[in-house]
Amino acid sequence: MAGLVDAPRVERKEVKPPTSEQVRRLLDTVKGDSFEAALMAGLALGMRRGELLGLRWEDIDFEGRTISVKQALQRSGGKHADGEGRRSKLRFVAPKSFRGVRTIAMPDCVAAALRSHRASQSEQRLAAGKEWQDRGLVFATRKGTPIEPRRLDKEFKRLLMKAGLPSSIRLHDSRHFAASLLLAQGTHPRTVMEILGHSDISLTMNTYSHVVPDVMREAAEKIDALLGGK
Repeated sequence: MAGLVDAPRVERKEVKPPTSEQVRRLLDTVKGDSFEAALMAGLALGMRRGELLGLRWEDIDFEGRTISVKQALQRSGGKHADGEGRRSKLRFVAPKSFRGVRTIAMPDCVAAALRSHRASQSEQRLAAGKEWQDRGLVFATRKGTPIEPRRLDKEFKRLLMKAGLPSSIRLHDSRHFAASLLLAQGTHPRTVMEILGHSDISLTMNTYSHVVPDVMREAAEKIDALLGGK
């Protein structure tokens, strides 16, 4: 009998990415900030928080203009979560889905931000001296160690306040902005799926269904221009 019962419908929360004006204000505010390169990568490539924090310099090909997403940083477990009194730990794990391991093209704006960030990190390394722990991480503490994920959220909220933007905007919304922008520009949904590391194209289409009508209208206008003789 259980097989005859319809599964409950999962209500997908409406995605509301920041507007282009809000993003421009945020980018103006973040210029020169240690958070600039991470935010630029999030906005341009839709990388998840954990993927940004797990990114290593060896994963970046400046000459080939690509970034390879191979791991993510996350805090797993909780206090006494394993029954042995061990607290949660920061761990490098595989990306969220099997398509999460991916190599994506890197725009010049991201490459420039990362080059500047690398120069700043070199100065931090010299200042830290023997205290520097070389993990090869792109985004690290002033001693080279992994950044606590929640700290990245706090930094983002700090910049929102500085830019005079609503505190309701989340760091994860930069990922939604990237996807919406790509789709609005006519990028094929499968390409967007690959960039974001979604497991299935239906996830991309369902999550960003609010952009699809505009894309379809633009496609219709192009067909009209070609076949309508106008």
